Amino acid sequence: MPTLSDPRPPLLNRQRERAVLDGLLGDLRDGRGRALVLRGEAGVGKSALLGHVVEAAADIRVARAAGVESEMELAFAGLHLLCAPLLHRLERLPGPQRHALEAAFGLREGGAPDRFLVGLAVLTLLAEAAEERALLCVVDDAQWLDRSSAQVLAFVARRLLAEPVGLIFAVREPEEQLQGLADLEVRGLPAQESLTLLRSVVPFQLDERVKDRILAETNGNPLALLELPRGLSPIQLAGGFGLVEAQALPARIEQGFRRRLEALPAETRALMLVAAAEPTGNPVLIWQAAGRLGISASAAETAQTDGLLHMGTGVRFRHPLVRSAVYSAASLQERRATHRALAEETDRDHDPDRRAWHLAAAAPGPDEEVAAELERSADRAQARGGIAAAAAFLQRAAELTSDPGPRSERALTAAQANVLAGAFDAASGLLAIAAAGPLDELQQARVDLVHGQIAFASSMGGDAPPILARAAKRLGSLDPALARQTYLEAWYAALFAGRFAGTDDLHEISRAARSASPPSGAIRPPDLLLDALAVLVTEGRAAAAPLLRRSAWVFAEGEITLAERLQWSPMAAVAASALWDEKCWYAMQSRELQYCREAGLLGPLGIWVNAMAVLETWRGDFAEAASLVAEAEAIATATGSRSFATGVVMLAAFRGTEAEAAPLIERVTVEARASGQGVGEQFAQWVGAVLNNGLGRYEEALVAAQAAQAAPGAPEMHVSMWALSELVEAASRTGQTRQATEALDRLAEATAIGDGGWGPGLYARSRALLSGGEEAERWYREAVDRLSSTGIRTELARAHLLYGEWLRREGRRADARTQLRTAHDMFNAIGMEAFAGRAYNELLATGETVRKRTTDKADQLTPQEGQIARLARTGLSNAEIAAQLFLSPRTVEYHLSKVFTKLGIASRHQLPQALLDNGHDRP
Repeated sequence: MPTLSDPRPPLLNRQRERAVLDGLLGDLRDGRGRALVLRGEAGVGKSALLGHVVEAAADIRVARAAGVESEMELAFAGLHLLCAPLLHRLERLPGPQRHALEAAFGLREGGAPDRFLVGLAVLTLLAEAAEERALLCVVDDAQWLDRSSAQVLAFVARRLLAEPVGLIFAVREPEEQLQGLADLEVRGLPAQESLTLLRSVVPFQLDERVKDRILAETNGNPLALLELPRGLSPIQLAGGFGLVEAQALPARIEQGFRRRLEALPAETRALMLVAAAEPTGNPVLIWQAAGRLGISASAAETAQTDGLLHMGTGVRFRHPLVRSAVYSAASLQERRATHRALAEETDRDHDPDRRAWHLAAAAPGPDEEVAAELERSADRAQARGGIAAAAAFLQRAAELTSDPGPRSERALTAAQANVLAGAFDAASGLLAIAAAGPLDELQQARVDLVHGQIAFASSMGGDAPPILARAAKRLGSLDPALARQTYLEAWYAALFAGRFAGTDDLHEISRAARSASPPSGAIRPPDLLLDALAVLVTEGRAAAAPLLRRSAWVFAEGEITLAERLQWSPMAAVAASALWDEKCWYAMQSRELQYCREAGLLGPLGIWVNAMAVLETWRGDFAEAASLVAEAEAIATATGSRSFATGVVMLAAFRGTEAEAAPLIERVTVEARASGQGVGEQFAQWVGAVLNNGLGRYEEALVAAQAAQAAPGAPEMHVSMWALSELVEAASRTGQTRQATEALDRLAEATAIGDGGWGPGLYARSRALLSGGEEAERWYREAVDRLSSTGIRTELARAHLLYGEWLRREGRRADARTQLRTAHDMFNAIGMEAFAGRAYNELLATGETVRKRTTDKADQLTPQEGQIARLARTGLSNAEIAAQLFLSPRTVEYHLSKVFTKLGIASRHQLPQALLDNGHDRP
């Protein structure tokens, strides 16, 4: 029988698992970081394997933590357990990272830290600790980590590369945050080893049929083999009468522990219940609460002798299922008394949140005092960035509220917190509770608002606009300021829904917004933005132009609050787009990118990184766009959010490689239609038109460009207006003159208020396609001149191509070669392979000899290497690059060494020229 000093099942036939774990330790000793998820059912041997790897890591520093089911609602609880031994190194962290981690752990006052800046701080902290000696972090029962800790540790796990830090999670089934990490399934023991383990606890002869049944039903689970026979008499075992029918294996194991508990003295069971209800394993607190309950010190002896509980400098159960068995076996009255004792012994100043949680568990019924304390805990949790914890506190506060009015308000507030935490199912359930109570008109409108926010955040589809529009209308006379904000949310939701918006489309919402009460006092940026966008739809571009310019530049350069920037800047980008104002658009996105990087706001950063990838693709910096696409995908993986595919699909289409682009376009189209996201469908159709125009397949380009147009009666804006020039080109090449002319007229209106040369340049290029003689040449020259004044190099190169194609057809071969060579060189420099092919064929038709460019793929920098190289070129240190890209300095150093090798250089001073010479930077 395993003893207290060796509480794990013996490791039998675990060569496969041990080889993987020993390999991870070998990588740590060689200076390489890795993460691994050990997954398997309860009792299968994960904890024993963790014990093995800890013992084998005698030369490696080890930090340990374990998820505890009752701590799942306490923000950063598991992370604090893991990091506590390392916190003396906090002073070595950069200021923003140190402050974020201190705020998360309640060591300093301040606003809520972004959980991914906390993640970067933890990564830096672990890397610092590993400078002296390799570090192994072991997290058992990771399925019970609080959400904040799980997100941060998953973020760290995905960034382990060049630092000797290992991170091992043991989990029954990987949670969403751990999906995608390298994993190792721990399976049951083979038959012979199972029999050996069974004989170690059943010393007498078993009936062969009973023995075979035990082996079959335990399926090689070591803990089941050890625990199921305990407490059963030889007669029960011999005849099989003690084996329970139709139960899942973990439940059977837990029942085995419960049988052993029944044999213990009542006082011992009471002490074990205190230990089970106090998840931090603090022996001082446990003994204080035990004393309050009249439990003597001798109660621990029996539990320790039986091997179920160890009480020393820490408190440890033999297995998590022992804790579960102890807690579930106790009566409701016993649990409440235990939590009451723990609450009374928990310091209200040092640990008010855990005290509040114990008080809530001790409450026999509604308790306004405890509910109010939980609300205060929610405020503290939110201040530390623990939105999920705040939502849990608020939900429990609602449950403890008897007065229907306050109960509904607390449920509504909890629902809003759950929306922010991304827990949409929980939010919907709380809205049902709120709706069941007496709600005034304002609360009913807020219920609609949260319903709409859930619909938009979960799918960005057609369900959200009507709900948000209804909420805005109801709020109009109750809270005019909130009503206008809700109209702005509804407008943005309708833009995304597109043709799936139904009757509550942009026109309907814009008309309603125009009739909403004007803001009192100073006009805030979101009010200005709402007016600009609503006028754009209802009265047209000319009327909206002044408002659009003002609102766009306010968000690009003006003084606005952080909350306004985070919530409304994506909508302000639509105003810049409507103006074709590249400078404003680029300034706005650069500003938000820089702020999100500095503040560590990884969630919003994912949106802006992807948006900048779109703009950099248009500007012809495909290397930078590829780096941003890679970063956006890494952020999506780290945050567990949906990956925004617009950047990657646009880059693939502009490159013109059909094998790469076509599957992406199809995927985006299918996903957009499934979620009712019209703008996503339009985006895929637009880039499909670009791809096919580049390949010279004009019939297919025409179909795609037509599909990307706005619904009848809707204004040409956003994606639909971008597709107009593609439609003109494809229609003119296929002889569809009427369609081309109609599209040109719409493009004229869409670009009439264009600031700068982008929109007017596209119009001039498109008009030239439908003109002839001197008029055509005049428009081609104007297109080249206007687009040359912008940074939109892709469209400028296409203007040179179309001009050259027209000149060749006019018989002016020498003039055509000049334009076509310029286009060919630009396309090659940018990486627009399909359009380069068009220019190449046209040059051959003029009699020009052209050599196709070839590249050595082996020497090409990866997107991340390219991004790091360009940042290093600007003079940033490894630490500064690491902070910006959410990596460790050693990982940056690792990538730079590969960059130097590929570029054949030895120092950072050589980077600018080397990047240029090797085609990894703009000429």
